Amino acid sequence: MLAVKKLSVLFLVLSLVLSVGSLALGQGVLKVATEAGFMPFEYVDAETGALLGFDMDLIREIGNVLGLEVQIDNIAWDGLIPALLNGNYDCLIAGITITDERKEAVDFSEPYFESVLTVVAKTGGGISSLDDLAGKIVAVQINTTGDFTASDLYDAGDVKGVSRFDTVADAMQAVIIGAADAVVIDLPVAEAYLEANPSAPLNHSGPVSDNEFYGIAVNKNNKDLLEKINGALATLKAQGIYDAIYQKWFGGM
Repeated sequence: MLAVKKLSVLFLVLSLVLSVGSLALGQGVLKVATEAGFMPFEYVDAETGALLGFDMDLIREIGNVLGLEVQIDNIAWDGLIPALLNGNYDCLIAGITITDERKEAVDFSEPYFESVLTVVAKTGGGISSLDDLAGKIVAVQINTTGDFTASDLYDAGDVKGVSRFDTVADAMQAVIIGAADAVVIDLPVAEAYLEANPSAPLNHSGPVSDNEFYGIAVNKNNKDLLEKINGALATLKAQGIYDAIYQKWFGGM
């Protein structure tokens, strides 16, 4: 059933790719969509409502290099790729892991961040690896690589169930209240969540998977923008701006 759902989503996004003839890129404006529940990559400042994070700084600097005003909308994670394929946005940046399945629907920039999955569970609960999830209920943010990994474990009969949530915070809360046993999630996001919520009775297990890479997603019909984004990323790295952004958000981790 899970495999059928994945194929259905893939067919939907592929049909949208073929049907979209125009893109959102307006004169002097780069329209970007994100899902701001993925601290420290993108989140909403509780006081100002501003979109902050590593990805947010990076895409704004890319806009500076390209001479474009950057407009960022915070939308639901599950709606990101459909919105891009509909031509509502020029690109997506939201800690999106580059996968073969996603590459069938969209193009990705050169990788801009290397990450890895971890398992978050209650402190002292005896869960410290993917193997420890046998017979457990796993919480995930829907349609993330954590979801894909947990789904594969479920299909193999290795976990009891997978509970899907729209946000990272909701998945973490499910473990805190005992509705799930663990969360499978990107390690930097787990670290940021635990740092922001020091009283949460949770800990992470460190890396539990092979490394994965984040990319900026662009409509397949917009090769010119993809080339410009890759050029801007190279410029930011050459000028040391990328390193400064990285140090700002991850220097203390």
